[in-house]
Amino acid sequence: MLTQPVGVLSASSLIQLIWLASPALPVGGFSYSEGLEIAVERAGVTNERTASDWLEDQLHLTLARADLAVIAQAIPAWRSEDFDRIRQLNDWVLQTRETSELRAQTEQMGRSLLAWLHNHEGANLAHLQACTDLPPTYPVAFALAASQTQAGVRDCLLAYAFGWAENMVQAALKSVPLGQSSGQRILARLGGGIPAAVELIMLLPDDARQAFSPMLAILSSQHETQYSRLFRS
Repeated sequence: MLTQPVGVLSASSLIQLIWLASPALPVGGFSYSEGLEIAVERAGVTNERTASDWLEDQLHLTLARADLAVIAQAIPAWRSEDFDRIRQLNDWVLQTRETSELRAQTEQMGRSLLAWLHNHEGANLAHLQACTDLPPTYPVAFALAASQTQAGVRDCLLAYAFGWAENMVQAALKSVPLGQSSGQRILARLGGGIPAAVELIMLLPDDARQAFSPMLAILSSQHETQYSRLFRS
């Protein structure tokens, strides 16, 4: 009889993580470029190399130090039902979204994921009730969904980051524009950088968490009045 090796995810938990990372998850991630669309017009992102450089910088400078750092803390908080800590983390996400578009994105995706969880078999009702007064931002809502699996924090962060990478590559294909082969090369580069980003964040103390990205904030503000656009951010 086969036994599962220590530290290996169960099949059900692995499927749950793949599901949460899937672009098919109905949270609207496909409708956001997180500043990439305006970077095509104003910041010289015009080909595979510059798009790849932009997204890798975004992975390490903003996603890792902000969203991933929040999720790393929020998963154990959900599992221990430390709702004060959850609120603190959720407030931090809202306070560090520097433009109306970026804040609207995290709020809308958080609401959508919470709605998905309400219809998801096995959802923790007490946790869903705790979300009533927040409401949860997307990183906090993702942490809630991931906390209901048996996966460790590291695996949850890897899933979140790869799901983000897939969405951003699709945004690059449409807005630069690029071909599918270019997209796969960019995704391979991002995938190669995700484990190191996650390992760093696993050791990051609260006072080192940050979302300081002034160029991204400026471009995001400019996107609000961009003449022709495909994406909501």
